[in-house]
Amino acid sequence: MSIIAADNVLALGTVLFALAWFGFWMDTNSIGKKTSGVIWILWVAMALSNTNIIPLQAPTYDFVGGTLVPLAIPLLLFKADLRKIFRESGVVMITFCLASMATVIGAVLGYYLLELGDIGPKVAGVYSGAWIGGMVNFLAVSQAVEMTPDEFSVALSASAVVSILALMMLLAIPSVRWITNRIPSALFGDEIVEGDPLLSTGESGEIRLKLAHVCGALAISFAICALAQLIAQTLNMGHYSILFITILTILVANLFPTMMANLEGDFELGMLIMYLFFVVAGASTDATSFLGSALHLFFYGMCIIFIHLALVLTVARLFKVDLAEAIVASGAALVGPAVTAAIATSRGWKDLVTPAIMCGIFGYVIATFIGVTVTKMLT
Repeated sequence: MSIIAADNVLALGTVLFALAWFGFWMDTNSIGKKTSGVIWILWVAMALSNTNIIPLQAPTYDFVGGTLVPLAIPLLLFKADLRKIFRESGVVMITFCLASMATVIGAVLGYYLLELGDIGPKVAGVYSGAWIGGMVNFLAVSQAVEMTPDEFSVALSASAVVSILALMMLLAIPSVRWITNRIPSALFGDEIVEGDPLLSTGESGEIRLKLAHVCGALAISFAICALAQLIAQTLNMGHYSILFITILTILVANLFPTMMANLEGDFELGMLIMYLFFVVAGASTDATSFLGSALHLFFYGMCIIFIHLALVLTVARLFKVDLAEAIVASGAALVGPAVTAAIATSRGWKDLVTPAIMCGIFGYVIATFIGVTVTKMLT
């Protein structure tokens, strides 16, 4: 029996939101930026549940995972205007698509090279979706392939360490003379620019939560989720309602791009829900099974990264792709748009900041479908 009972909704709500706040706070300091606030949330929540302070299972957790998580998908994808993405990404988009293929190839080859057990097809799909897209796709694919809380936590923790190492490799590539001699770049002589990449592109700024916008975003998200659930049940595909949610959201984002672009606070709401889910995932994880599996998946993740980088650099050399463009495309397919924009900015590749962000957003659009396909292919 835990100190906080499973039916104590108010106390559990306090813990969930407090840990979500802790995660957001960690993301603002130097330690959290290097390790991600999500990992801190996961470990603290796991510690609380495995020391019987909070329960391993509770109806509150089921509500977050079953109702709030689908609601977050539209909130995070309302800005996915495909016309804008293709218009502003240029040749980097082609390289990004090849880099995404390299991620899938790495996931499939790694699956056959390593003995992953029953979790193998699931984690292959989840990792493909997560690295081509981002955490929203990690979450969506894990729901679609029916990962258990234990499997989710193990996969998430192992992938977080791998992502940090992947980022370090991307940052190191321009300094490896053996690579730069074989894959030249016209941009390596540019002056390094200091500062926040999102500030330089006008993507950040003051976050404003307007009640009319918040209510509108939630209403549209609820409507999309309800319609997607109806379609999935009608087609006897209830487990894939997340995919229908993604499709409907992309339709809305591209049919009403101006309205969605002017909407404020939608992404922040989606992120809050995702952080609540990370708390639930950590709280629902049995530490014994976690410690036994995480190291195994770490090596699998590293296998994917090495295969990905080898293929991307080979393609760049064969087709004479600028090394800077290859690095940005690879980053968008591994570490997400914001981090890739930071890489481009730190190197002084001003013209590649916007393509980095656009390719990363496009990754959010396609990654869930790719991840689920990989799992089904390997099952």
